[in-house]
Amino acid sequence: MRKSTNSLTPDQVYRYAVACCQPHLKLRDIRNVTASMLLTILFAAAARISSISDTCKRLRRVPDEEVIAAALYETLPGYSTLKRQVNAALAGHLPKPLRKRPQIVAFDLTLLPYYGADAKDNAQIYRSKAKRGTCSFYAYASAYIVHKGQRSTVALMAVTRKQTLEDVTKELLRQVRKAGIHVRFLVLDREFYSVAVIRYLQAARTPFLMPVVGHGRKPDHPLGPSGSQVFKAMKRSGWFEYTLSDPRKRTATVPICVKCRNRRGERGKKGREPWIYAYWGISPKRFDWVKDTYRSRFGIETSYRQMNQCRIRTTTPRFAVRFLYVAIAMLLRNLWVWLHYAVLSSPHRGCRWYNLDRLPLRTMLLWLQEVAFAMYELVEIALCERHVPERITC
Repeated sequence: MRKSTNSLTPDQVYRYAVACCQPHLKLRDIRNVTASMLLTILFAAAARISSISDTCKRLRRVPDEEVIAAALYETLPGYSTLKRQVNAALAGHLPKPLRKRPQIVAFDLTLLPYYGADAKDNAQIYRSKAKRGTCSFYAYASAYIVHKGQRSTVALMAVTRKQTLEDVTKELLRQVRKAGIHVRFLVLDREFYSVAVIRYLQAARTPFLMPVVGHGRKPDHPLGPSGSQVFKAMKRSGWFEYTLSDPRKRTATVPICVKCRNRRGERGKKGREPWIYAYWGISPKRFDWVKDTYRSRFGIETSYRQMNQCRIRTTTPRFAVRFLYVAIAMLLRNLWVWLHYAVLSSPHRGCRWYNLDRLPLRTMLLWLQEVAFAMYELVEIALCERHVPERITC
């Protein structure tokens, strides 16, 4: 087989990155800090998985980190405006086929741990189950599409303590439609399984598929299972209907798909394991189709893993700045997807072959870092070192 060659250069990738971000973020020149310098430092910090402060110490011909941070804080708008700009940037580089026909869209939350002393009083902190030694998080919700091997983030928002998952669903759905995406149906995480979300989606005539959360007595209870736990005691696949309720006495009725798989042959396991899904507005014919369709949602977890590979680290309490750093990571990841679609793919009988080996995500980030070092000169002591300081300031 002929070995593939890369047709991109670091300078071209840098120009693509600037064209992806700057027209929408609209960073301004602040005194001796230009918008180009600020964006280049952001790219370098993302590539190094470091902070703005640490990155400035590695660049010779840039102002002090306090000056850069002050310029960033001054040019950055409030969260509401920034969210609109970020979602416009995400929609700006989506492949055109995504808008031609209805798509399956996945919604999910990602939680970044927060260890501050004001966790219980800070309204911007999201509370959830314990993870990594804390119940407090900065939470971000995103909408995601998998289309013929392409995985694109189409909407992003921050989630605060006062926002319910119904509010998150409304906002993400609005952003997806504003991006020009027609929703075939939603694939939701188990956290969205609630009466409020289901009632809203049914009222909005939006089909969905989500896993069922077990409520009621467990199958091993002396009185037998109750509620949705009844489905977990089943040994055969089947189609059912279930009505769930909430503390406000509101109810929602959904069809249920129970897909049972045999665990014989797995080490230390035996018997049959049920996978339980709630759906509405779609008409599945096969149990395997439901299972495989929901499994396609797991690509959104990959997007979060890649996001963390280029997310700027910080300890700042500024909500908009933290959102910007997450948004930069998502925009760079979307740029990587777009480059493989528009530049590096090979046409093949009405479709495209994606040659991911031509430009791994890590290579693209290293190229952005290389351009920053060429523009502003690298301090020699940091040439072979990637160091994240213990105390990150900005």
